[in-house]
Amino acid sequence: MAVREWAAVYLKGAAMGAADAVPGVSGGTIALITGIYERLVGAIASLDPGEALALLPLLPRLGDASARREFGDALTDMEVPFLVVLGVGVLTAVVTVANVVDVAYHEYPGLTFAFFFGLIAASVVVLLGEVSADTPGRILAGVAGFALAFLLSGQASADVLPGGLAMMFVTGAFAICAMVLPGVSGSLILLTLGKYETMTGAVSEATDALFAGALGDAVDPLSTLVVFSGGALVGILTFARAVEWALDHYRAATLTFLVALMAGALRAPAIKISDATSAWTAASVAPLLVAGVLGAGAVLALDATTDDLDY
Repeated sequence: MAVREWAAVYLKGAAMGAADAVPGVSGGTIALITGIYERLVGAIASLDPGEALALLPLLPRLGDASARREFGDALTDMEVPFLVVLGVGVLTAVVTVANVVDVAYHEYPGLTFAFFFGLIAASVVVLLGEVSADTPGRILAGVAGFALAFLLSGQASADVLPGGLAMMFVTGAFAICAMVLPGVSGSLILLTLGKYETMTGAVSEATDALFAGALGDAVDPLSTLVVFSGGALVGILTFARAVEWALDHYRAATLTFLVALMAGALRAPAIKISDATSAWTAASVAPLLVAGVLGAGAVLALDATTDDLDY
């Protein structure tokens, strides 16, 4: 690929990352809009640990031109260069947006989560057309999805869910599954599990420490990010394929479950808004409504421009 084409892949990754960093907006949808969704899914499916291990004997021989060519061809066949460039774009945007969100959350918590509430609520409305609760199994899937997210949101807000790096690993595994599905937000999974602020805070703390040259201060947040990334890698290689299988074989029930999950997750930002609002007066409610409408408007505008795309 030419430099211009790689630059386009990077920019598309940046657009995906910006979307993935905000609850209610889907990086998968951005991939669909920019025309790389099928290639992304195919690239993820082509990742094979067995093939990667088979390349290890070539490493000591990379000084040889034929070995380098064989190694490069194998990586290209697995779409590794594409995924790396796309991933760097995603990472760049996630770091940038996460820093902005971290500041917004600490300075304007009520307005920030009202905006998120609008994003998520509008996403549910947009995806209602994908819901088909016309069989007992699909109804059960919808009830299960709503109940699961509603209960987890309450547990996360009460701070009774497990903490520590093990939980971050599990969170990464589940969040990455949502991040590759059009219409479903990976950050919404983080918000539901009570880890969204943890992740944005870790990104902000790590970047601040690294730019300041305080490497000691970067150890803890970087540990969180590395463990989360490890979970995401496992999720890509396992859970994401399970979700893909479920969509292939039980598409209606799976989408009903996912949309109901998003609806139940509205409890998370609602609790945050309530906690940040000391008195429910016209003066305090009006800005919250405006923020919510702006969030909903962003999703509805995105949907209006992608209505002809096949999810």
